[in-house]
Amino acid sequence: MKAKSTLAGLFGRSPFRPMQQHMEVVEECVEKTVLLFKALTSGDDEKLFERKEEIFELERRADSIKNEIRSHLPKGLFLPVDRRDLLDLLNAQDNIADTAQDVAGLLTLRKMTVPDVLKGQILPYVLKTRDAVAKCAEVIHELDELIEMGFRGRAGDKVEEMVDALNALETETDDMGMNLSRTLFENEDQLKPLTVVFWYDQIQRIGRLADYAENVGDRLRLLIAR
Repeated sequence: MKAKSTLAGLFGRSPFRPMQQHMEVVEECVEKTVLLFKALTSGDDEKLFERKEEIFELERRADSIKNEIRSHLPKGLFLPVDRRDLLDLLNAQDNIADTAQDVAGLLTLRKMTVPDVLKGQILPYVLKTRDAVAKCAEVIHELDELIEMGFRGRAGDKVEEMVDALNALETETDDMGMNLSRTLFENEDQLKPLTVVFWYDQIQRIGRLADYAENVGDRLRLLIAR
């Protein structure tokens, strides 16, 4: 019989399911970012603005859930995780949605097209960052099991392995981002200076989606290590 931590049942309104709901919205936000870039690369401006509005709406929903969690998170002694750690984890999750919103907003501020030299690389890069965020969401869905097992044993080992996989995905996005930037600068004489600045900035922002996903995983790893 599985030994369960009694801490998991000490409070009535658990913050962990809302944490997972918040992460689900964050993940959807990034999924829409993939569709945003598909619209951009196909030159479909109508879809591009539709996806931008969807991302902004999802970011607002993520903010709403975040504020609900902050308002109702127990301040007493009955949380199995330190309240500050949980809020830090929540902020790390929320950074992903904020960054997706920044990417979408910047893409629609002015008429933009993907330079020919980046066309073959930009969508695979966005897809890889999406994969990192999806792995991050898988890790957060393990929170229930982690709480039940007191952050120890098989559940802890499983999450450690998942965080390792998340770190590997983030490293892959780093490499892809570097290659994209290199391609951009190697062809800068063919492009307008503002185009080079814009796309370098976007490449960095897209990479930060994976950086923040990794940050979520690393914070969870710290909780397991304590």
